[in-house]
Amino acid sequence: MFPLLYHAHHRLSNEDLPFWLGLASRYPGSVLELGCGTGRLLIPLLQAGHAVVGLDHDRDMLAALQSSLPPETRPALQLIQADFSAFHLERKFSSILLPCNTYSALNLDQRSRLLENVHRHLLPGGIFAASLPNPLQLRSLPPHAEAEVEQIFEHPLDGEPVQVSSAWEKNARTLRVFWHYDHLLPEGRVERTSVTSTHFLISPQDHLSEIHSAEFTTVEMLGDFDGSPFSADSPQLILLVSI
Repeated sequence: MFPLLYHAHHRLSNEDLPFWLGLASRYPGSVLELGCGTGRLLIPLLQAGHAVVGLDHDRDMLAALQSSLPPETRPALQLIQADFSAFHLERKFSSILLPCNTYSALNLDQRSRLLENVHRHLLPGGIFAASLPNPLQLRSLPPHAEAEVEQIFEHPLDGEPVQVSSAWEKNARTLRVFWHYDHLLPEGRVERTSVTSTHFLISPQDHLSEIHSAEFTTVEMLGDFDGSPFSADSPQLILLVSI
């Protein structure tokens, strides 16, 4: 059930899609999307004419994606179930994309292994791009926040409302976010699905040091999907990395 809720929730936030699609177009060739989930970005990439490999560790997410694929896009797609810090493919890519704030959910060892794998699978002159919430902004948040309703959308199976709320707990190293999906049923009953995500509060400079240690030669930092340069006040930290 969660993949359907995830897809219905996250397809409401598409303001970043032009950025990723533009990036893939500037680096023509095959695309590897890491953590492709239910296809919020992957399906538009396919519809734009790109040959795409989608990789995710979650079998249920991939099954939901497979069931929603437009038939005409399937010949240009390969789906792989794997941990994206431990994948081994017999090919290289013009662009490797890691959207949706996933990079900040990786610990030091996972980031190190991911960067090694990206280096191994990226063509010379290609691009690796990852987006994460600005860690400087996350560090400035209060230690905790109570759950508040942020969005309401229709349940993908019965059309009844689903309320999305989130709360968080923060310490010096991590921000843990608690997401609650409350399915409001007609008889007044509430069916709740909860998930937790953790973001590691790594400084931008430490991210740069890790990337250079993985033998990448060029790193650009953007602050938002409009292409503006990164600053302490930016909502995002977008890493553009090449060999």
